[in-house]
Amino acid sequence: MDPVLRSLPLPAPLSQALDELGFSTLTPIQAASLPPLLEGRDLIGQSRTGSGKTLAFALPVLARLRLSPRALQALVLCPTRELSAQVARELRRIGRHLPGLQVLVLAGGAPLRPQASALERGTHVVVGTPGRVLDHLRRDTLRLDDVATVVLDEADRMLDMGFADDMDAILDALPERRQTVLFSATFPPTMEAMSRRFQRNPARVSMEDAPSEVPAIRQCLLLVGDPADKPKALRRVLAEHPHESALVFANQKATVAELDAAMRGAGVSVASLHGDLEQYERDLVLAKFRNASTRVLIATDVAARGLDVDHLDLVINYDLPVQPDIYVHRIGRTGRAGKVGVAVSLASAREKPKVQAIEARTGTRLERLGAPAQVEPTDAPEPEASPLARDARMDTLRIAGGRKQKMRPGDILGALTGEAGGLRGEDIGKIEIHENFSYVAVAKEVARAAQKSLSSGRIKGKRFVVVLVK
Repeated sequence: MDPVLRSLPLPAPLSQALDELGFSTLTPIQAASLPPLLEGRDLIGQSRTGSGKTLAFALPVLARLRLSPRALQALVLCPTRELSAQVARELRRIGRHLPGLQVLVLAGGAPLRPQASALERGTHVVVGTPGRVLDHLRRDTLRLDDVATVVLDEADRMLDMGFADDMDAILDALPERRQTVLFSATFPPTMEAMSRRFQRNPARVSMEDAPSEVPAIRQCLLLVGDPADKPKALRRVLAEHPHESALVFANQKATVAELDAAMRGAGVSVASLHGDLEQYERDLVLAKFRNASTRVLIATDVAARGLDVDHLDLVINYDLPVQPDIYVHRIGRTGRAGKVGVAVSLASAREKPKVQAIEARTGTRLERLGAPAQVEPTDAPEPEASPLARDARMDTLRIAGGRKQKMRPGDILGALTGEAGGLRGEDIGKIEIHENFSYVAVAKEVARAAQKSLSSGRIKGKRFVVVLVK
């Protein structure tokens, strides 16, 4: 048996269940998280999906339960009803020898009344989505007075889906003295702010520090013989480096506009970001890029300031930046969440001093992708269109209701996954709530059906205009 597992102060019923289920070796995230969690400490656990985070928080949650009386003592928030059901199954499986253990799922797609009745009868653990949990909290069918542990599972995903306000409201309603646990694959600035507000001296466990999991950035240089060949070089880079999302930097907004037009002509799913955009246009562009409805974003540094996008596969410096520090900031947007990122810079021979300055600043020699004559001859055939023109995997719906109309992510998620919508949780991506409208990403193959369903149905008992944004 794993020495860390053997040393853990687990109640006998949990040890018995682990033996029966064949748990003898802990994953790295489990081995690092379990000791501080069993001590009752707050914790931030950062590790890739599928690394065993559920067991890492399930054991401490179950170990701290008082089974009598039947009072709610632990709350686990998840981004989707499917994950909520999965976590609840794992809790019941590990707690199979805890007499009278009650685990209740509170998620959309199921009627409120039976859930309220189950809460009235009493439960030890609630696992649910932020929207539905907040619904019960506001209806006073859910009491959090005795909650000793709250876990936010896939917290970055919940933030991506627009649940920040709901999560804040739930955490504010919990007892001040509690254990707060955040598990996530990434750690964006919004999560850092949430940790500062709601956690007390948390233990930090990050499996990205392990050599086998450290994200890397492959830094490349594509030499372009004639500056006039740079648009063709850009198309070649996009075609030859597989990506779901790519960010292209140019130094001037006029260049951004020219590239946008050229890429559209080549069949690329593209949008641009520059200083001339109105705020609502900027919001739409960023929403579509964040939710994978646009594959390529072309931007200036000023326009992209503050841009927080996870899972960015490819960064291209169409123009080299003026300062090496700007280069470091640009390429740092890829290679996150344990993935290998790719950064490709286009440069002509006269930009050699800039390249040398970047290499001196980073301590890395950029990988040369080829000499100008080998890579970008003017009469070279274009790469095949299919990898370049491949469409985005998501579409965006714009709903004519936002914060002023008291719209919440859970309302939209419930409408899409309930009986009327019928979508699966995995068909729904990021949800963003703005002042008077909302954006939701849905899988492209179900986008029109989702738009029709939301338009003909009701959200919060009201009809809203829903548009498929192209």
